[in-house]
Amino acid sequence: MKKTPTKTQKIDLTVLPWNDDIQDAFQGWLSWHRNEKRSSDKTIEAYAQDIRSFLNFLAGHGGHTLTLKSINQLEIHDFRSWLAARSGQNLSKISTARALSAVRGLFKWMNRQQLINNHALDILRTPKKPHTVPKALTKEEAQQVMDQSSELQDDTWVGLRDQAVLLLLYGCGLRISEALDLNQEDAPRKGQDFLRVKGKRNKERLVPVLPIIIDAIESYQASCPFAKDQNAPLFFGVKGKRLSPRIIQLQTQKLRGLLGLPESATPHALRHSFATHLLSNGGDLRAIQELLGHNSLSTTQRYTDVDADELLKVYDKAHPSAKK
Repeated sequence: MKKTPTKTQKIDLTVLPWNDDIQDAFQGWLSWHRNEKRSSDKTIEAYAQDIRSFLNFLAGHGGHTLTLKSINQLEIHDFRSWLAARSGQNLSKISTARALSAVRGLFKWMNRQQLINNHALDILRTPKKPHTVPKALTKEEAQQVMDQSSELQDDTWVGLRDQAVLLLLYGCGLRISEALDLNQEDAPRKGQDFLRVKGKRNKERLVPVLPIIIDAIESYQASCPFAKDQNAPLFFGVKGKRLSPRIIQLQTQKLRGLLGLPESATPHALRHSFATHLLSNGGDLRAIQELLGHNSLSTTQRYTDVDADELLKVYDKAHPSAKK
């Protein structure tokens, strides 16, 4: 169900040493993200924090209260000083790249709105992100998680709920937020081959849904004690509200301890495992991109590295040449 943007919602920016003109510009940019780009609350909060940090640095660096006029006069060395300060704090390159993306976005928006005319950021390079390969569970580990996920809760319906959620992550490749945003009307039924999912920026996609997943969801629904009108959440917490991702994260943590799984065995690792196991069984990369809801094929191509690692392990164990 599409969330109605809250136009009156504001993030408290009064702690920053700036004038009202910057505050108004910042709030305008956040509203644009919320209402035009349909960015998630989590993304908006992260960007707001990045901008707070950036402006706090500028105020200390320049030794004065910030105004749009002073922002307009920033030069490339000011931005480089900010990046150097972040490096000195041992912040990750991924974190700094995201912060720089937020600052670039704010400056582009202010330039378009003719609030400033500052293009110094156009020649500043983004720090290179380290190439990370997703951590996938083995097929055996994933099966263990599916089998044991319903056994950790005292209430039967809660255990069935957890199992249904984790099956959606591993069996359909859903993000945890996508699974928990589903409503009763979205639940797949018997004879239904596809599940309609709303991903990032409300982009819809269809993913195949296996009979075992439909059975798990129906078993959970039959035992769930809360009212199930069409607009109600599909997955409830024990107090009758929409299930929090934190609950599933904690249950996965318990499963790690029970099954002796690595720290990388998280709910999101089940989505990685979905892609990796499809690829290792001959799945087409373009099709996997569509199933995962990736905008760029390069994001999906990370899984080719995972698959290559697995192939090399098999080669080392089985190929005669590898034993010489």
